[in-house]
Amino acid sequence: MVKLEEVPDEELHARQPGPKEEDDEWDTDTDSEVSDVEDDDMLDESLFDRIAALKDMVPPTYRKSVSSAATTGYSWASKAIRFSGKTLWVVSTSALLLGVPWALAFSEEQQVQEMEREMRMQQNASQVSIYCPYLRSNFKKRISDQ
Repeated sequence: MVKLEEVPDEELHARQPGPKEEDDEWDTDTDSEVSDVEDDDMLDESLFDRIAALKDMVPPTYRKSVSSAATTGYSWASKAIRFSGKTLWVVSTSALLLGVPWALAFSEEQQVQEMEREMRMQQNASQVSIYCPYLRSNFKKRISDQ
């Protein structure tokens, strides 16, 4: 039989090296005045404030030229989008107003042509059957088989 014995760990209960208990300067994150000031500035400053502060870095003449170029580009783009929208509207409504009746008339014309062709085929078949009685009886059998 195996006998187990607990061995105490001396290092576990030994004092660990670290800051002294009376030395409070090691915790600089919460006690430092500089850290508090930086945190307040970060909370109060928005993205718009940061971008607005960048205008001091760019000379006024360059800012004016960039602003006029952006305004011109915006106006050209808005005019192009407006024109393309109106063009698309005209094309689509014209296609519907002209295309749908044309498609209906075209399909009706095809049906009429198909009916005329069938009538001609029937007339030709009846004329052939008049001249040849053998074909007439054979033709009737073929039609009844189908």
